[in-house]
Amino acid sequence: MKSYRKELWFETQKRRELIHITHHIEECLKESGIKEGMILCNAMHITSSVFINDNESGLHNDYEIWLEKLAPEKPYSQYQHNGFEDNADAHLKRTIMGREVVIAVTGGKLDFGPWEAVFYGEFDGKRRKRILVKIIGE
Repeated sequence: MKSYRKELWFETQKRRELIHITHHIEECLKESGIKEGMILCNAMHITSSVFINDNESGLHNDYEIWLEKLAPEKPYSQYQHNGFEDNADAHLKRTIMGREVVIAVTGGKLDFGPWEAVFYGEFDGKRRKRILVKIIGE
């Protein structure tokens, strides 16, 4: 069995952004040489997320509206966590969207259903953060 590990770094221009990263994961898979196996892709920061869904701009806007209703950024005083940092909402948004995805690899390709794509969700950005891609298989 082979194993592959790579960190992908991102720096967003806004506090909250969704970045389509499927092509980055496909590049990692190609580099790994693995044809059958599994990919773990996880955010390595507690205010960001990796998730799978449709790459459709309306849905991305819906995420922003929905997440902001569930865990509004302001007023900062509504959260006990906010003291040294003002990012409690980002922690909650990450919990909702999840930490990682696991993707099957079949025939050297991501074994996706129709419309599935991988995204990095940043909820407290404007600084460098990373995700881990770990691939195991044959």
